[in-house]
Amino acid sequence: MPSTRYVAVPGSERTPMPGASRLRLCDPKESVQATVMLRARKRPKGVRPLERMIASGERLSRSQYEARYGADPQDVKKVQQFARAHKLKISNVNRGARTLMLSGPAASFNKAFQVDLAHYESPQGTYRGRTGPVSVPAALKGVILGVHGLDNRPHARPHFRLSSAARGAAHPHAAAQSVSYTPLQVAQCYDFPSGVNGQGQTIGIIELGGGFTQSDLSSYFSKLGVSPAPSVTAVSVDGAENQPTGSTNGPDAEVMLDIEVAGAVAPGANIVVYFAPNTDSGFLDAINQAVGDKQNNPLVISISWGGPESTYTSQSLQSYNSALQSAAAVGVSVCVAAGDNGSTDGVTDGLQHVDFPASSPYALACGGTHLIARGSTITTESVWNDQPSDGATGGGISATFPLPTWQSSAHVPPSVNPGSFAGRGLPDVSGDADPDTGYQVEVDGTNTVVGGTSAVAPLWAGLIARFNSGLKSSVGYLNPTIYQQLSAMAGTFHDITSGNNGAYQAGPGWDACSGWGSPNGAAIFQALTAAPASAPSARPAPTSGKKKRKRR
Repeated sequence: MPSTRYVAVPGSERTPMPGASRLRLCDPKESVQATVMLRARKRPKGVRPLERMIASGERLSRSQYEARYGADPQDVKKVQQFARAHKLKISNVNRGARTLMLSGPAASFNKAFQVDLAHYESPQGTYRGRTGPVSVPAALKGVILGVHGLDNRPHARPHFRLSSAARGAAHPHAAAQSVSYTPLQVAQCYDFPSGVNGQGQTIGIIELGGGFTQSDLSSYFSKLGVSPAPSVTAVSVDGAENQPTGSTNGPDAEVMLDIEVAGAVAPGANIVVYFAPNTDSGFLDAINQAVGDKQNNPLVISISWGGPESTYTSQSLQSYNSALQSAAAVGVSVCVAAGDNGSTDGVTDGLQHVDFPASSPYALACGGTHLIARGSTITTESVWNDQPSDGATGGGISATFPLPTWQSSAHVPPSVNPGSFAGRGLPDVSGDADPDTGYQVEVDGTNTVVGGTSAVAPLWAGLIARFNSGLKSSVGYLNPTIYQQLSAMAGTFHDITSGNNGAYQAGPGWDACSGWGSPNGAAIFQALTAAPASAPSARPAPTSGKKKRKRR
């Protein structure tokens, strides 16, 4: 009987982590689970391509999206038959996200996907990994687009930074003075619209470690005078739980920062925190679960985790981008931190890098500033850059995603890397992120000051929740509206014109370290009220080349 012919899944190649060495092959009986990504079903007659549907401004329900653009039931059946033939269990079939989960012993995965799973030792710790591509039977070529989770190396890092004082370190600039603000004070500086507080909205927050305690949240919101405190619910993804570590230096700081910033500026909203393992499959599954959550129905999602584009496989970049694209299709805004390591994103290969998933064209990439204010009045605001020791806002030009149509009038420069790729520019927007002009938060019973672009994603998520509650609808995929409408209107953004993040310099209008700048929330809300952001492509992009005036 002829053997089954296998073909490699495009973009699935893996190499060991830098400095890693193989310890041993996995025990054949070791338990493994992986998420399989499938192609979209063939579009029924009369259904537009997904990109065109999103560009038109049409919104779908989650059920409609699944029916039009989800996985074909026959494809699901084929993969289930393949899995059973290799004694792999099937669970969590999600036709809308086009994923299903497989679990079983390492030996079965080795045979099913033609890999040799092994344990590796790296400077960051041990992990299960593989080298080379994942392969599938030729009959499933083009059906299976990605296999995630066989390699369970830590996949992303949180983008928060403790202030110099919190770390017991000297301020990076001797002449400078550290200041800090409550989230409410930052919201006042950015003139968040009054009379709306996120009532009736749900903010989804994705976390890949750490946890929160209700006592900390109750104490924090009480001190701020936020009453009643926002409702906060934890949701488990792939077995991960709300598990505080008890350390203010660890992922608890990320979790508490996200919740406390979003909850303070949008106290009427419910907050749902999706806890997932920090793996390729865990991160992807968390995004898909939040986007497709029909029970909690988050209409804005905050993500403060990520890593350099270059550390993701091509299959992961495309699978995550597909998940974020589905969010745009169902009217969910996704705010993502742009990173805290300047224009290199912490990579030491001599090139410039951007952070993902912020670099997805379906993410609202959130960069960081250094904010000095007197009361609710901004005195100065510049690009956050405390390098080399204390971080800087991420930003630059994607090496993966081409320039989106809606960015065509923003004067996005080509990449400074060899080849000068004309890619998606980021960030889109900014907000206070310098830890030495950071946010007063409570973590594990300790009052501390935290910054990083991690703070900007939940800040914008809270602002969008306020927009949604006032508009009685979701602003959804906000990027086209920002570039084609809001940025051309005077006063909608505080234009950041000084500073740099390494390779990119701030200047009038959009730039690759502060985007369009920090928000004037009331002005943006007024613009959205006058012309709801439900059909972005119906508004022509500005052609005059004029820049917005800086708000003073």
